[in-house]
Amino acid sequence: MQDVDVVALGHQVLWATLALSIVFGAIAQKTHFCTMGAVGDIVNIGDWSRMRMWALAIGVAMLGFNGMVAAGMIDPTRTFYTQARVPWLSLALGGLMFGVGMVLASGCGSKTLVRIGGGNLKSLVVFAVMAIAALAAMRGIFGVARVEWLDKVAFTLEGGQHLSAILARAGGLTAAQAALWAGLVLGGGLVAWALLRPEGRSADVLLGGLGIGAATAALWWVSGVLGFVPEHPETLEAVVLATNSKGMESFTFVGPVGYVVDWLTYFSDKSKVLTLGIVTVPGVIIGSWLAAWRSGHFRWESFRGTEDLVNHLVGAVLMGVGGVTAMGCTVGQGLSGVSTLAIGSFIALAFIMVGALLGLRWQTWRIERMV
Repeated sequence: MQDVDVVALGHQVLWATLALSIVFGAIAQKTHFCTMGAVGDIVNIGDWSRMRMWALAIGVAMLGFNGMVAAGMIDPTRTFYTQARVPWLSLALGGLMFGVGMVLASGCGSKTLVRIGGGNLKSLVVFAVMAIAALAAMRGIFGVARVEWLDKVAFTLEGGQHLSAILARAGGLTAAQAALWAGLVLGGGLVAWALLRPEGRSADVLLGGLGIGAATAALWWVSGVLGFVPEHPETLEAVVLATNSKGMESFTFVGPVGYVVDWLTYFSDKSKVLTLGIVTVPGVIIGSWLAAWRSGHFRWESFRGTEDLVNHLVGAVLMGVGGVTAMGCTVGQGLSGVSTLAIGSFIALAFIMVGALLGLRWQTWRIERMV
């Protein structure tokens, strides 16, 4: 077997990731792609446009991921989302915390980066606090509590928790056939639902849904195909290059925010190297800034008062701790994770939605009480 230059290949992975992240940020800024905003639009004004955009993105990502599985390009078991063990309590509680937090912080992890690119100083504070909270949930005081009290509560699905594997076992299908059918039915169904109504076919919805979904699927290709080395020249083992999890990854925006602060803080430590997740963070900010600057929408924004500051600080902590506990955010679990058809991702997403609804109801109650 021909030797692979893993250093050069790792650099290709990082450059490709940066390019896709810039595209993600620019599209999200241009189309106002935001999960919390989609839920808020439905609750507050009955507008389903951004929810259809988000569903379209999930559907496209599902079709892309499972199409690659069906074609034999990627192995779905190489991502942590699809492992056999499902820590359902961590996913549920973490998702609930994250959902409430993103409402208080005026947006999820990806929206925080997009808002920074648009000149929002509040989001810069959210970024810093969320990063510290995420690190504490990974390796600090919150992490100890998570491992001891939550992660132990789990169930196991032998052969993997992704629906295509379950379908293959139940229906006697091959892994490729199961992935193809599951992807077509679920992904195609979401795409069809998103495009069913006129508001789902507007220019922004199409750009946001198709663009973000395609970028998510493309990043799966970057990590799972471009960055996959079947036999490392030194260890002779199969490896996925330039990822924190050592497996395939796509977009997620809680853990990587913590990794960015960790990398900057310990930059002189040679063990701290750039990864796919770290590179996505500046990429999204740059893409958002370019779109905001080009459209003339870049403007500085700060806190309105003490209550506004406190809400954002609490929201940032909840997102940092909740996102790590749930193993992802609205993009990490709700887009990348769900595209793998992992049961755990659907659990996390459901509780993120419940948390968002609770947060929005609390905000409404606060406003009504003040009137």
